[in-house]
Amino acid sequence: MEDTKFCRESRVIQTHRIFPFDLNPFGFLFGGKLMTLIDDAASISVSRHCRRGAVTASLDNLNFLKPLHANHSVCVKSYVSGAHNKSMEVFVKIIGEDLVTGERYLAATCFTTFVAVPSHMNEETVFTVPKVVPETKEEKLVHGGYEARRTARLAERDAYKAFAAQLSTDLPWSDEGMKD
Repeated sequence: MEDTKFCRESRVIQTHRIFPFDLNPFGFLFGGKLMTLIDDAASISVSRHCRRGAVTASLDNLNFLKPLHANHSVCVKSYVSGAHNKSMEVFVKIIGEDLVTGERYLAATCFTTFVAVPSHMNEETVFTVPKVVPETKEEKLVHGGYEARRTARLAERDAYKAFAAQLSTDLPWSDEGMKD
């Protein structure tokens, strides 16, 4: 029998206040700070799902929908939305909240992909991660698109590898390596 886990078993909810030192020059939460929060929450979701070491393979389609303001809160919600052998897709939803009015808004969404690897957590090299079982309407919606996203991700990865193979690693940075 195949090992399975419910999305809720990997759910992570982290809430943080947005301080002035978290802002970009335009007064909104710095995108790199949000990416750090996303990677942190997603990595915990992955550990809860497979209980082994895993590394970030990609962050797909980070869509910034509304800016996050100073003194608002940012809530990062994540769960594993799909799994295949050693890879896991994590859906991440970012909710902002005006702490004065209580208004909540969808600020961003994204998908991340992690790959389970042998590590100090688990050294065996032959394993598969549990499959995912969605329960709620939203989990079913997100999980329902997993196979199509995975297929597109693999095709994009192959195209990117071909592109990257043509790039120069010369220093200092110049366009010398790309002249005809």
